Amino acid sequence: MHIESLSPSQFDAAITLWHDAGLTRPWNDPLDDLRRAMAGPASTVLAGTDNGQLLATAMVGHDGHRGWVYYVAVRPDRRGHGHGRAIMRACETWLTARDIPKIDLMVRTENDSVLAFYHAIGYGRDEVFVMSKRLR
Repeated sequence: MHIESLSPSQFDAAITLWHDAGLTRPWNDPLDDLRRAMAGPASTVLAGTDNGQLLATAMVGHDGHRGWVYYVAVRPDRRGHGHGRAIMRACETWLTARDIPKIDLMVRTENDSVLAFYHAIGYGRDEVFVMSKRLR
């Protein structure tokens, strides 16, 4: 799998993948999220492809102190082949190249298989609460 920043021609495929992976929510427009990430100087969306076919994505960015990862997705028919590990390694490399010392991500508490995946690749649970406020 080849990993590089998502191209505009892959936007629709990425959004379809996010829908198929169950990552989208009605209150977040994935196209708006994607456009903001691609336009920002401290973020991107990484795309894992094979023969031009989009297999995996991860939105990665940082605030200068901490990196964040969102929209990590692997095509359902390509799971279990190391693509999730590879896209997360690419996120870690992207952040390390920008001298960011920590990476965080959020997983819904009921998503046991995803929690197990992140645990298997070295991620641990922090004893913090994520709090939020919708601004629109």
